[in-house]
Amino acid sequence: MDIEQMRRDAEQPVKADAGSLDAVSRDLADAFHDDPLFNWFSRTDPSRDAARLRFFRHLGQALILPAGEVLRPASGGGAAVWMASDTLGPNSLIDELRALPVLLGLTGYGRFSRLIDLRTVMDKAHPMDRPHAYLWFLGVTPAAQGHGIGSRLLKAKCDQLDAAGTPAFLETATERNLALYRRHGFEVISDYRPREGAPLVWAMWREPAPAGA
Repeated sequence: MDIEQMRRDAEQPVKADAGSLDAVSRDLADAFHDDPLFNWFSRTDPSRDAARLRFFRHLGQALILPAGEVLRPASGGGAAVWMASDTLGPNSLIDELRALPVLLGLTGYGRFSRLIDLRTVMDKAHPMDRPHAYLWFLGVTPAAQGHGIGSRLLKAKCDQLDAAGTPAFLETATERNLALYRRHGFEVISDYRPREGAPLVWAMWREPAPAGA
């Protein structure tokens, strides 16, 4: 693993396509192996890691590649998943039925209601009164974390958003990430727990930087 190459590539990330979907799915599945929310709603048996990988592959095929944008270093190691706010909204019944086996595989029957509660609260907390870019996932594989790769991926997109005058929104349940996002202009606008005993989630909004700032 060439960390320096990843760092350079993250400064000018490439857009993932169907040919890189498997690599992106593996990177995100690895990156979120210890995420507080994933740990809260995911099954706890030995199939947990494989189920998380299937989840990211399904999202990529069904939602992200058709409607979103995945930016990644050409050498791999991480990915940032962005969706335009006008592409968000309720899924069709057919799409929900197609996703159900994957979601149940991820949560198991015992924790499926946790995922439903999370989606419900997230939908209520997501500001939809202004068009914006939504950072759905930002992840770097554990072996490459701590080297600024995620920060570079974030800056590359934020520079584009500033040029377009577009705000952005994200959620995180990892407190140490707050400082990273704040450095790139995001501010906490609310926080919540999907239910009692669940991890705290911070919702963050970013206004585009003025021209020349």
